[in-house]
Amino acid sequence: MRRSLFGLAILLFGACACAEEAATKANLKQQVIATERAFARTMADRDQAAFVSFISVEAVFLSEDRPLRGKQEIASRWQQYFQTPDAPFSWEPETVEVLDSGALALSTGPVRNAKGKLIGTFTSIWRLEEPATWRIVFDKGNCVCDQP
Repeated sequence: MRRSLFGLAILLFGACACAEEAATKANLKQQVIATERAFARTMADRDQAAFVSFISVEAVFLSEDRPLRGKQEIASRWQQYFQTPDAPFSWEPETVEVLDSGALALSTGPVRNAKGKLIGTFTSIWRLEEPATWRIVFDKGNCVCDQP
């Protein structure tokens, strides 16, 4: 009888641990979705300082001509996108996945021009740098170019 109760307790503990782990992963995924949306909102709000706050110190943005390395270089290059009253483009997360460790996440989705036309996609890697604080460590945009 004791073995049966002990076995049942282990099963229940395992089930609870799995449910808790699934809830934690779902929570982390929602954090990344919210972070990506807030990051995109900085472009719409024309707030470069807020934009830069989402970038890790050692981030790498893969640009057309060469990788941009570090928060300062990225901020300097991206300043051009904050010069006009209207945002030149927007983006939103479509797919988000978080590692089982909860340390890194990937987000990807469409990029649209100011008129809403699909012009590309993005892929970003986010790192949990503090509790509930995700910062982007890698970013890559891909053109959806019109074919003749």
